[in-house]
Amino acid sequence: MTIRVLIVDDQMMVREGFSVLLNAMEGIEVVGEAVDGREAIAKVAALRPDVVLMDIRMPVMNGLEATREIVASDTDAKVLVLTTFDLDEYVYQALRAGASGFLLKDASARQLADGVRVVASGEALLAPSVTKRLILEFSKLSAPPKPADPAGIGELTERETEVLVLIAQGLSNAEIADRLVVAESTIKTHVSRILVKLGLRDRTQAAVFAYETRLVTPA
Repeated sequence: MTIRVLIVDDQMMVREGFSVLLNAMEGIEVVGEAVDGREAIAKVAALRPDVVLMDIRMPVMNGLEATREIVASDTDAKVLVLTTFDLDEYVYQALRAGASGFLLKDASARQLADGVRVVASGEALLAPSVTKRLILEFSKLSAPPKPADPAGIGELTERETEVLVLIAQGLSNAEIADRLVVAESTIKTHVSRILVKLGLRDRTQAAVFAYETRLVTPA
């Protein structure tokens, strides 16, 4: 199936450049562009894209506010944040708001296409190094620590809790399966149950949840 993409950025050259790169990739189609968060929300509703490439710093409505509204709306669109800085506090806030990952604007065409495919498939676009540097750093700057036994954690089985910790460490389903010596399909089942029990949208939110509840802490 073709992955439908909406590009949101206030710079025309960025929008056109990403549009050309992605339309040249097999299985990806850019279905629209938006110049700010407000227009992005309207176009998500009208075009129903699979993935939204979202800039953060824009006039009228920034990408953070737009991400919150898109994630809260009745849509299956995944938000992939675009940023110039890999340690941008706004990026962390966007992940907390429900974005499925982020890419630097200087990413190669291959990295851009791979990122779109990863997010569209429901995976989190967070490499282990990014997970540790970004989430651990900015979780210290967010809201005060949550209770030691937050709602939902107690509903997880011991194995589900173990899988959640490994997700937060940036491991893929295949890597978790290898670590726990089980089938990858078993891990997918665990991940699905974790998301349902905790009321989370995807693996990225699961990783953020694990750090913010101190289930996983800096080494």
